[in-house]
Amino acid sequence: MSSFADLGLSTPLLRSLAAEGYAAPTPIQAKAIPHVLAGRDLFGCAQTGTGKTAAFALPLIERMLAAPRPRAARGCRALVLAPTRELASQIHESFRSYGRHAGITSVVVYGGVGQRPQADALHRGTDVLVATPGRLLDLVGQRLADLRGVEFLVLDEADRMLDMGFIHDVRRIVGLVPRDRQTLFFSATLPDEVRRLADTMLRDPLEVKTAPQATPAETVAQSVFHVPKAGKRMALVSLLRNETMDRVIVFTRTKHGADKLQRDLAKAGIDAAAIHGNKSQNQRERALAAFKAPRPPVLIATDIAARGIDVDGVSHVVNYELPHEPETYVHRIGRTGRAGQTGEAVSFCDPEERLRLRAIEKLLRKTITPRNAPPAGSEAELADEPTEPRSRGHEPRGRSGGGRNRRQGRDNGGQGRDNRGQGRDNRGQAGAGAAAAVATAPVATRPAAGGNRSRRRHRRAL
Repeated sequence: MSSFADLGLSTPLLRSLAAEGYAAPTPIQAKAIPHVLAGRDLFGCAQTGTGKTAAFALPLIERMLAAPRPRAARGCRALVLAPTRELASQIHESFRSYGRHAGITSVVVYGGVGQRPQADALHRGTDVLVATPGRLLDLVGQRLADLRGVEFLVLDEADRMLDMGFIHDVRRIVGLVPRDRQTLFFSATLPDEVRRLADTMLRDPLEVKTAPQATPAETVAQSVFHVPKAGKRMALVSLLRNETMDRVIVFTRTKHGADKLQRDLAKAGIDAAAIHGNKSQNQRERALAAFKAPRPPVLIATDIAARGIDVDGVSHVVNYELPHEPETYVHRIGRTGRAGQTGEAVSFCDPEERLRLRAIEKLLRKTITPRNAPPAGSEAELADEPTEPRSRGHEPRGRSGGGRNRRQGRDNGGQGRDNRGQGRDNRGQAGAGAAAAVATAPVATRPAAGGNRSRRRHRRAL
């Protein structure tokens, strides 16, 4: 297929696609759209960056146009389930953009914000409802949403749903929608649990598999710094000051770690925003809006941002901490090197993370290029930097009084142990550049199966 017109889309959709600047379908769009238009169930294996949202949104809009139906109060015709608020918002915006000339309406619901505006929007009825599972079940339980009229069900990023502990919620929702429906199921990976879930949802599905237009291995230059854990903060500060980085996402494993790193960078005069599950939706939207601005800050994120957030022009991804799952590394670095562009992924690996690095390299079937650690300053320099952030690439404005250190202790929770340990950190940090050569026995990582508590926390956040 050389154009969207060849796929059989109508004039209103072609006008919307032209306005968005889309000229030709991606491989998954070319494979999926004709079969969805024909009413087939679909099992799609596709990663982010392949155009899968349009692969289901465009034909569903076309099918609703071909068979118009009055909107029912509290109901919808198409239900799309997404694992995170950010992905749900992006899918909602895509439906609005593609359906602007077709009169198709869309409503998005997710947790973390008040439900009244969402309930009011649903009360009027909508063609498309995009939702995270937890908030949707809340609304259904209060009889503010009615799923009995669903004709089309889409489950996006099913593997992520399972990772975040939504499997039972998804099964409950599937039980609430009519059996006589068209179901579209998308996943980036195909673990056995995803296969079993798909088997319970789909009827005689067509299976479509497609790789990204370019894999991260082809578009993203990858390298690793071997630094001790105590040396990562100053190594990151040095990297951000000395490298040419236009738009940078820094990944941490925990929400607490993201917030602490944000404070540390602010003390070093580097503007940074943090995004994770404990942030309110307004805070997350403001952080993303700032990151998309012409002069963005550094965005510090947990893995909630590893998928589903499509920000143009990310030049660098920094893995401040390596993820437990090798596949998560691939999703993280996929935030750069998108849409035919190139990018760079830099990872910090301390001795306890070496087994994780080996697992990542095994998955990639390549060795990630080691680099000499960036020149590190001292913890004292980090503590004494002005708290007012400055733009990256400028020299420090100068040191402030000694009271800054006392306030830093309070910022870190008043834990005197942190302050007493700074002297030891300074001695270890001064040699951070040479620490890559220190042979330290790796410590076994915690098994991935121990992530149930983490999954529950993700679920509560959404």
